[in-house]
Amino acid sequence: MVRMYDRKDAYYRQAKKEGFRSRAAYKLTQIAVKEKAVRPGDRVIDAGAAPGGWSQVLLDMVGARGKVAAVDLLPMATLPGENFRFWQQDLTDPSLPTDLLEFLGGKADAVVSDAAPNTTGSSFTDQARSADLVRAVFGLARETLRGGGTFLAKIFGGAEADAVFRELKPFFTELRRLRPEATRKESFELYFLGKGFRAG
Repeated sequence: MVRMYDRKDAYYRQAKKEGFRSRAAYKLTQIAVKEKAVRPGDRVIDAGAAPGGWSQVLLDMVGARGKVAAVDLLPMATLPGENFRFWQQDLTDPSLPTDLLEFLGGKADAVVSDAAPNTTGSSFTDQARSADLVRAVFGLARETLRGGGTFLAKIFGGAEADAVFRELKPFFTELRRLRPEATRKESFELYFLGKGFRAG
């Protein structure tokens, strides 16, 4: 059997060395630093957070004055600090937005997601599932993101991603596709970064 890629690449080894739960931590770092997507004191929702690599980075970025609310259907070990909380729930649970906003103390400055569906090996099916997942994350963002806020979500590239891009575009003053350096070369994932959320 041919290995499609080296799971234990340089970013994987670096994550283990620095104590991050996943190599994805570096993708968020590269985007957030370059794009100023998350700032000290921000209130952030990490949608599809398990195993917690992004939440670890976000807590460092927002600092003691910020808050991180993490959500995932999968279990996830909690992280230290009063400014972090984890909900093991479906992103579409109607009770979730109220709970998140209560913890955050107001609307989120950013809603971010590195979530991916369970892959089937069929690019058509996987792209459709990824698109639906991003739609679910954006559905949550529409309930919880402040006007002018930031939206960042991973999606599998293809025709479905293009469709979602067109759907999201009217809701932001700026919407772009990004592919951070830490993304594996053979991966077809990319990120949508929306700035200036048009709430209402």
